[in-house]
Amino acid sequence: MKRYMITGLLIAALFAGCKEEIKHTPVKRFGSITGLKPEKLAYYKDLHANAWPSVLKKIKECNIQNYSIYLQKIDSAYYLFSYFEYKGQDFDADMKKMAADPETQRWWKETDPCQQPLPEAVAKKETWTNMEEVFHTN
Repeated sequence: MKRYMITGLLIAALFAGCKEEIKHTPVKRFGSITGLKPEKLAYYKDLHANAWPSVLKKIKECNIQNYSIYLQKIDSAYYLFSYFEYKGQDFDADMKKMAADPETQRWWKETDPCQQPLPEAVAKKETWTNMEEVFHTN
């Protein structure tokens, strides 16, 4: 019995010295929208069906997870909706890191001509328009 008590005390002492603070970074969700040129529909879908491993790796390195792009036709126009979660500490720095990556730049040279930005994105010289989150539940 003494042996078990001593072992238990040693284990408790070990864990008492391991009180590292665990930091939980809140996940920030992003939704955005852009148009898709109808003549580029098949090419855009094919690109994403065979996404480049280097680009996927960079997305993860920049603290993005659960990245999805959805397609919807409304009347005669096609729209892309993207969703992702950001789990890092400095979104702007991570986005600059991604934009500086040569493989990501090469990827964007393929995808950007397929997209038809909405007017407010064009005014900002952007491709995607950020959307407001109005509801979320876990």
